[in-house]
Amino acid sequence: MNSSDNIIGNLASYAIQNSSSKRRINEEEDPNRSPFQVDCHRILFSNSFSRLANKTQVLRPEHGDHYKNRLLHTLYVAENSVDIAGRLKLNKELSRAIALAHDLGHTPYGHKGEEALNEIMEKYKSRFEHNEQSLWIVKKIENLNLSDEVLDGLDKHRTEYDNPRSQNDKMPSLEAQVVNVADEISYLYHDIDDGIRAGAFSFEELNNLKIWRDAIDAAKGTGHARSQIIKLMVADLVYNTTNILTSENIQTPDDVYNYSGSLVKFSDDMQNKVDELRNFLFEKFYNSKLVMEYNQKGMEIIQFLFAYYYNRPEAMSSEYSKRLTSEEKYIVVKDYIAGMTDRYALEQFIKYNK
Repeated sequence: MNSSDNIIGNLASYAIQNSSSKRRINEEEDPNRSPFQVDCHRILFSNSFSRLANKTQVLRPEHGDHYKNRLLHTLYVAENSVDIAGRLKLNKELSRAIALAHDLGHTPYGHKGEEALNEIMEKYKSRFEHNEQSLWIVKKIENLNLSDEVLDGLDKHRTEYDNPRSQNDKMPSLEAQVVNVADEISYLYHDIDDGIRAGAFSFEELNNLKIWRDAIDAAKGTGHARSQIIKLMVADLVYNTTNILTSENIQTPDDVYNYSGSLVKFSDDMQNKVDELRNFLFEKFYNSKLVMEYNQKGMEIIQFLFAYYYNRPEAMSSEYSKRLTSEEKYIVVKDYIAGMTDRYALEQFIKYNK
């Protein structure tokens, strides 16, 4: 038994045990930390994680001091993942590690930046998907030698925005499935806050949403309706998932892997409310003039930079340009641009677009 199994307390039989963890390259066991705690530390201290602080979530910091960036989003996902995993008696550190790494592959300029890089990759009969890039980063670029269970969770991360082509057709662990939903819970919550702050919609408009009215009722006049939204979603998710695990007689991780679909999900009633909220945010916030103008400019910057570096690869930093002797140029340029922060991409655009 891994000596760190006792660190995280009693786990359910269908949870991933520390003692079952494996890595592509064997390492000596850390006597004081679980393998997934080791993974968390490696991710947290990676260069790719540091750059998340200057990658856009929806709006750039110059619009105001309190808009969420990609790093804050990641930390919210990690915190919600740990909370949910703990309530379900799952391996919290595994969920945390997957959550911390799930957006490492995000481009500058949010999902429109990803769209721009994907359009470019299609010209080379390839594609760009930020979760696939996250997996590529931890395995190839940062070479973190993470646990197989974390890699599998990244390989199969699924939300409205995430569609990686998995390397196998088995379901991921429950810990990974928790991160999938925690990702959605997190961005729905903080994008309400950012949308209000940006003036994209009003509190009166939110009153048309069922989940908002439920949150107001739960807040009981305290004025903390937004925080109640997370509480309502998490409570429903844990209750519904627990019932599913019982009714489907899920006993082991293999039962989870071989199940035909996700086991961690909202009740139908809550899912309808979540869908209503998501559609509202798309209409009022994500497709607002302020956001769309910034996204369009970001796409143009990425398209320009790719063409520039492809034709002048020596302009890339040495750690990337030296890869050209053994790798396809379009892959190296893709990696270089995907790793940029919004600020650095803009600086390079201004520098070279003369």
